[in-house]
Amino acid sequence: MPRPILVVDDEADLVGTYERLLRRQGYRVISAGTRREALERVRSERLVLVVADLRLPDGDGLDIVRAARAVGSPPPVIVVTGFYSEASRRQALEAGAAAYLVKPFAISTFTALVEKVLGR
Repeated sequence: MPRPILVVDDEADLVGTYERLLRRQGYRVISAGTRREALERVRSERLVLVVADLRLPDGDGLDIVRAARAVGSPPPVIVVTGFYSEASRRQALEAGAAAYLVKPFAISTFTALVEKVLGR
């Protein structure tokens, strides 16, 4: 079974959209709606990619980036936000994010970015 992609967002509709898009591309997807749940998944699962919202109800998505970078065979992380600022983009990349994506975005932009980050 292929290693999963972790999708982290507190908006259930958006998580469903990510899941449909990624499954259509042939990926196995697991999800988390909170920072805490995402940190547990990052530490317990062998992930191929993490897609994480920057603002979560229980904390900062950058904590997920840092946790992912700290595991053996760290998965790349795409940080997604609806609240763009140059400072947050810089912070995400400095924390180790592979990419920074601003909501709303085109489906084709997201799927192309996933493929690029995964080197496909």
